[in-house]
Amino acid sequence: MKKDAQTTIDSPEFKDLVAKKGSVSAILTVIMLGAYFGFILTLAFDKSLLSGMLTPGLSVGIPVGLFVIVLAWALTGVYVFWANDKYDSAVNKIRQGLKRSE
Repeated sequence: MKKDAQTTIDSPEFKDLVAKKGSVSAILTVIMLGAYFGFILTLAFDKSLLSGMLTPGLSVGIPVGLFVIVLAWALTGVYVFWANDKYDSAVNKIRQGLKRSE
């Protein structure tokens, strides 16, 4: 590995960026897994809760399942927004610093 690349990897800016990416990813993952496994465990252990009828032909499980799907899309959107807004600009800043040091 080149000396400049190692300097970049050891820099506080790079380490901070890696930590932020890990935190954002972990938070979004925990939210999604909580919603998904909450739905699955409710379905497995309390079917009557999700099989209750809201209107004829529409059980509680349908909107709850749709919520889990929409939540996955929304969390993906949150990550894309964060990555495009914060992460990409930080990566570009680090790259510019690396180019200047060459």
